[in-house]
Amino acid sequence: MASISSLYFSALGQALEMKGSGKAPSFSSNFNAFRSRASFFSDSIGVRTSNSSSRMVVQSMTTVSEVPTVSETKMNFLKAYKRPIPSIYNTVLQELIVQQHLMRYKRTYQYDAIFALGFVTVYDKLMEGYPSNEDRDAIFRTYIQALNEDPEQYRIDAQKLEEWARVQNASSLVEFPSKEGEVEKILKLISERAGGKGNFSYSRFFAIGLFRLLELANATEPTVLEKLCTALNINKLNVDRDLDVYRNLLSKLVQAKELQKEYVDREKKKRAERAETQKANEAVTKCIADSRYAGI
Repeated sequence: MASISSLYFSALGQALEMKGSGKAPSFSSNFNAFRSRASFFSDSIGVRTSNSSSRMVVQSMTTVSEVPTVSETKMNFLKAYKRPIPSIYNTVLQELIVQQHLMRYKRTYQYDAIFALGFVTVYDKLMEGYPSNEDRDAIFRTYIQALNEDPEQYRIDAQKLEEWARVQNASSLVEFPSKEGEVEKILKLISERAGGKGNFSYSRFFAIGLFRLLELANATEPTVLEKLCTALNINKLNVDRDLDVYRNLLSKLVQAKELQKEYVDREKKKRAERAETQKANEAVTKCIADSRYAGI
């Protein structure tokens, strides 16, 4: 974990030091800071399985002969989305799709709604500020389809969980085992699998999905997280570790975007100044030429 987060924080630290000293942060400093966001998910990302027939849980098992290579998945994405993507976003997406490919095609992989909520949360955070909302949505669809999954299912399930969490509180959130409902059923099935009655592999996308539930229920106190982890049979130490990094990452991400905006604004100003200088030079040249023509 330390090695992963250090890549990101080191790049941001250098850029912030330049800002504090009055030096202009280079494009590479900002680029590396954004690029390292994807590295957060590159270590120990697990997958989940379930025997549930719930429509919010879509089973996705593949045989070895059906598994595409990472290159094929990346190529599926690039072939389907032909519009240029700014490099600062494209590099992150390419690294992220590699990690999700490895999860997607594990033998025991099975999609679930909390994982979807976690990924949707991460994607939306990573792509905040993208020049076009329409293109951002199109990239999301193409990205998920390149993994042979349903982007609409991701969005629908994430929205259902978000809507459910918004009407919960610290008490009701952890009382799902005693309640009936679509989301409650999903949580119960996860608890059963994590408790040993099925296959379950912890992942950071899953941890972020849990955090999003707590956030929407206004119940982010450590005691609530502890109770929720207990109810779900999840190791809280793992969740605490990953959420600490995620929170720090979001904080640094805000600073990185500010630096990137400053860089873009500065480049625009430089281009405008160059254009004005060029116009002035052209005017002087024309004036000299006219003077010579007039015999002055």
